[in-house]
Amino acid sequence: MESNLPNNRRIVIIGIILLIAVIYITKLFTLQVVDNKYKTSASSNVLRYVTQYPVRGLIYDRNNKLMVYNEAAYDLMVIPKQLDAFDTADFCKILDIDKDFLIESLKDAKIYSRYKPSVLIKQISAKTYAILQEQMYKFPGFFTQTRTLRKYPDSIAAHVLGYVGEVNEKNIEKEKYYKSGDYIGASGIEKSYEKYLRGEKGVNVFMVDVHNRIKGSYDEGRIDREAVPGKNISLTIDAELQKYGEKLMGKKKGSIVAIEPSTGEILCMITAPTYNPGLLSGRPRAKNFRKLQIDTLKPLFNRALQAQYPPGSTFKPMTALIGLQTGVVKPTTKYGCQYGYHVGNFSLGCHGHPSPLNLIESIQHSCNAYYCHVYRNILDYSSDAGIVANYTKWRELVMSFGYGKLLEIDFPFELKGLVPPASYFEKLYGNGWNSLMNVSMAIGQGELLVTPLQMANFSATIANRGYYYTPHLVKDIQGDDEIAPKYTVKRYTKVDSQYFEPVVQGMYDVVQGGPGSTARNARVDSLDICGKTGTAENPHGENHSIFIAFAPKDNPKIAISVYVENAGYGTTYAAPIASFMIEKYLTGKVKRKWYENYIMNANLLNVEKKD
Repeated sequence: MESNLPNNRRIVIIGIILLIAVIYITKLFTLQVVDNKYKTSASSNVLRYVTQYPVRGLIYDRNNKLMVYNEAAYDLMVIPKQLDAFDTADFCKILDIDKDFLIESLKDAKIYSRYKPSVLIKQISAKTYAILQEQMYKFPGFFTQTRTLRKYPDSIAAHVLGYVGEVNEKNIEKEKYYKSGDYIGASGIEKSYEKYLRGEKGVNVFMVDVHNRIKGSYDEGRIDREAVPGKNISLTIDAELQKYGEKLMGKKKGSIVAIEPSTGEILCMITAPTYNPGLLSGRPRAKNFRKLQIDTLKPLFNRALQAQYPPGSTFKPMTALIGLQTGVVKPTTKYGCQYGYHVGNFSLGCHGHPSPLNLIESIQHSCNAYYCHVYRNILDYSSDAGIVANYTKWRELVMSFGYGKLLEIDFPFELKGLVPPASYFEKLYGNGWNSLMNVSMAIGQGELLVTPLQMANFSATIANRGYYYTPHLVKDIQGDDEIAPKYTVKRYTKVDSQYFEPVVQGMYDVVQGGPGSTARNARVDSLDICGKTGTAENPHGENHSIFIAFAPKDNPKIAISVYVENAGYGTTYAAPIASFMIEKYLTGKVKRKWYENYIMNANLLNVEKKD
């Protein structure tokens, strides 16, 4: 037994040595291969990875006028692991920040990562950047990174262009391209065409010394990657028309939308009140955004796409078209009007005008009684299927014009309005409901809700005699031969083209006709404007002034809707505004200067509410 002890001890000693060797090898393997924390720390002491942010694409109008460009700015970055003691008072003085902000920002950076760079201060001006660069050797662990700010030659089209904001966690989760501190289109064209405008990020890898100063490119720049600039975009917007429309709508609430009927291209999309798009660019963006958010006039609200209004009498051409399609009325059909439509105890009033009227004259004089007759005949007599089926057919025809659904414009946050289904009235009135209970829909009141974009599209559809192109805001993208195919497809309504001519003639007479025509003040010599006034009842104050129009009558070049809140009759403000816009677009100038100045200077923001 004793003779075996030396061998046993030798085995034990060898085993211990082997165990220690395995432990060391395992530890080294873990440190060098499995756990890259130390590798990251070591490499970050000598290498700096600097993201190269691409230049965001420029935005032009349809006439190649620049609407959005870029200006250089700088982000101050920090790598907490590389920080040494530094003069915080001097640092704060250069950057015009307080010490508490600096301390909190450094804490946030350490929470994010001790080894990776993060943004400490965003969008430093070129002047501050120049001073800071001379002093950077005093502040190890800090470096700057070039960014760009959006700039605007004219302070127009804020809602169309949109703004750029910092990404949130949802953006990062949705698309791995984005990292904390990146920027993304948050609204408007900036949002809907983000993937084209943003470009692709690049990276430069630098060698730095112990004082955090760049000594040169790593590996002669072989692993650097150039940023790819964003693509430039040309809008369908006419910047001069947009600018002019915003002046007309100053001190007013509402919207103007103009469309080129032959293409569906949106020539202007104005919402009022508006704001200077420059307010939402640069370091003051967050503060300015909060101010705009609490403004009682709601300047951030895009009324052109998101306000849902009753269309008022601008809906009467729709009732006429459906009446013609269903056979319950002909152009020669006449109805009388004794200051309104009266059945038993029910009365729906109307203004004074000649009586009786045929269909063309009913549009010219905007007779409420005429369209109550037509609407009730559609629901009660267009077929023997009953009111539910007849109303459903009526609704189907209305929606074929783009009402009650999304038009699918290339723009975020569009709303679809409301054309209620028959089930809505069955629930509201029971199975015994009849056409008299919702007859106000004949004249664009009641439960109907539309957006100004849909109204402009309706006008374009009449101008085209029965079809429209999906409205869109982008005309061309750099490097792309064509816009999306869906914007070049004709969308035909379910009303035959033969029925449009009498309606077009009625709309022509609204503007060009004799005494009693409801929008003679919209007449412009030689332009052959066709239009329809509307006055939408508003229980909260003055009625809304509405007008839809297109011109010229034949081969139309522009279709438009104007909605002015709390402005009274359609002929008072909406009609002249539309005529000025049409005249400006088709001729380049407006001759009726006294009238233009009167409308432009009118302040409707302080209209008193009715009791």
